[in-house]
Amino acid sequence: MQPEQRRILYIVIIAIVVILAVTLGLVFGLRKSDDEEQPNTKPEVDVMNSYDNTAELIKKFPVINNTTVLSGMEEHIQNRLLTGFENWNRGFKTWKAWGNILYKNESIYNVHGARLSLAHYQEAMDISLKQATIIMGDFHNMLISDQYCGIHYDFYSGSKDNLRKSKVMEFVKFHEYGNETNPDTRVEEGWGSTKDSSYDGLINFQGDDERQNQTGQDEYNLNYQIPENDDLTKKYIIKYPTTYRDANANQILDIILKGFDSWNTKEAIQYCTWVEKYFDENATSSSLDERERNMTQYKAEITELFQNNTIYKLYFDNFLIRDNWAAIHYRYRKEDKKGIEKYVGDRMEFFKFEEKEGGLKIMANWIQ
Repeated sequence: MQPEQRRILYIVIIAIVVILAVTLGLVFGLRKSDDEEQPNTKPEVDVMNSYDNTAELIKKFPVINNTTVLSGMEEHIQNRLLTGFENWNRGFKTWKAWGNILYKNESIYNVHGARLSLAHYQEAMDISLKQATIIMGDFHNMLISDQYCGIHYDFYSGSKDNLRKSKVMEFVKFHEYGNETNPDTRVEEGWGSTKDSSYDGLINFQGDDERQNQTGQDEYNLNYQIPENDDLTKKYIIKYPTTYRDANANQILDIILKGFDSWNTKEAIQYCTWVEKYFDENATSSSLDERERNMTQYKAEITELFQNNTIYKLYFDNFLIRDNWAAIHYRYRKEDKKGIEKYVGDRMEFFKFEEKEGGLKIMANWIQ
């Protein structure tokens, strides 16, 4: 590899780490099979691994917008998220050992849209963590429903003496390998941040299996046709559905689905009419650059976007609702005006709702 190529590769990898310091620790040490592990081997580092210290950890890593966590697996997931923060902040060796606890060899992480196995993700991390310091901060949101979670959190990255605060979103699917009395909750698949300019560099780490799967997914989304159906729950499919237990859940689902349908008319005025109806007059919309827009600014930005682009919101990977909050991860396709050149990507959003005179209103949303 030429020096210039190596320099570019390092820059890409560092950018990935800065944007995607995954809450769960990004702990991708390769896990030995159960048969290979030596039960009497003492760990080289002091890794926290208790399911009984959630109350203690949540004081250290508070959830600013707290939502209900139900018993059972949801509590186990909450603990794994908090424990991941703690182990990450203990340093690299702890980070690597924690990975042997949280992940399986077959676990997958989709990094900025690129599907990576543990081995190939670790390959990137081994280089990048030598280039940057990363410290986990507070959670803004931790929505947990069944075996899925959506998280939105702070982290600090850069040189040791010059750390910069950033925000990131993730969605994660867990699997319970243990039981209520002896939990063993691990990550099955995760989606860290969304597809962006880092994607082209990341796919160079893929093996044949990951690349084949990635190509198949991209082809599917490039050719995906939104079903014609008056029932919006059937028109906009949720790939990984979860249980809705909250009083306002159906109304929240309906409002967001109507937003999708208004967007897909390709008429800015139709979408802005939806905004005027369902956003509170004092609502704000924020992107991860922390630029907060009021509704007048947001509608102006959307109107300009529609003038220059044709973008279809296709379907959801996840649609999580808990209390008066929603977290969504969805796929989109961007086309030129002739529909010839196409690009597929994904977005993540969090919504805060409140009961207002005249019905449920969106008070704020955050977009990545």
